[in-house]
Amino acid sequence: MIFIRHLSDFAVPAIFIVIIGVAVLKKVKAYDVFVEGAKDGIDTIIKIIPSLVGLLVAVGVFKASGAMDSLILLLRPLTDLLGMPPQVAPLALLRPISGSASFAFVTEIIKSFGPDSYAGRVAATMMGSTETIFYTLAVYYGSVGIKNIRYTLIAAIMADIISVIASLWACQFIFG
Repeated sequence: MIFIRHLSDFAVPAIFIVIIGVAVLKKVKAYDVFVEGAKDGIDTIIKIIPSLVGLLVAVGVFKASGAMDSLILLLRPLTDLLGMPPQVAPLALLRPISGSASFAFVTEIIKSFGPDSYAGRVAATMMGSTETIFYTLAVYYGSVGIKNIRYTLIAAIMADIISVIASLWACQFIFG
């Protein structure tokens, strides 16, 4: 645990130094490239804000209606078996379907329980470990016109389940 904390203290500065070093070696104007990327990022943010606001409202309604509590109660035996905070269980189901809705859900978990809570850490780890399967399949296969996805969906769902379990194990190992 102490090693991981020390490693994380040096990770960001090390990445920064490597990026600047590579930019100097390749004679790239790092600051100009950064500013251009930031402009593109702001354009992207402006495009997705309406969707995010809508999804945050939808998650709020889902929570306020009691539907989330019912889902958590229904999944409680499975979450207890896996050692998953019950509040995170809906995220495991939502993440393969929608990245934006998952982001809104993680935001709610962190607002409710805090970023350093076990639920917050598991939610953040799960968010970074899993993928929006259905969106990814639709975009990538749709862009090249593939209609028969064969075993891709089954493999992706299996990988997602393994990622959820690995997220739980990693958090249990690192955070206890």
